[in-house]
Amino acid sequence: EVQLVESGGGLVQAGKSLRLSCATSGFTFDDDGIGWFRQTSGPDREGVSCVNPDRTIYYGDSVKGRFTSSWDNAKNMVFLQMNSLKPEDTGIYWCAECVGRIATGEWGQGTQVTVSS
Repeated sequence: EVQLVESGGGLVQAGKSLRLSCATSGFTFDDDGIGWFRQTSGPDREGVSCVNPDRTIYYGDSVKGRFTSSWDNAKNMVFLQMNSLKPEDTGIYWCAECVGRIATGEWGQGTQVTVSS
């Protein structure tokens, strides 16, 4: 059973940085990768990033150049470094199994990110 637990959300001013962490248990890079999704003010959940099974990394267009995702094999954790944050980045962020922009399996419980202007 795959379990995912996010941490690191909070309130930050626009232009600042925040780092999200996701601790995994039971996860392996077989058919799925691991990454981040978010629900902002828009109607749909958005794929933010995904460390794919081949270890390439997908980024959504709205975060390219600002967000960086990484996987720590020793800790079985995935991180999302978010720089140059904007108010429109405000939302709930989830860690989830993925391939590219598609969620493929388990989700964490989510963490709130709020960016003030």
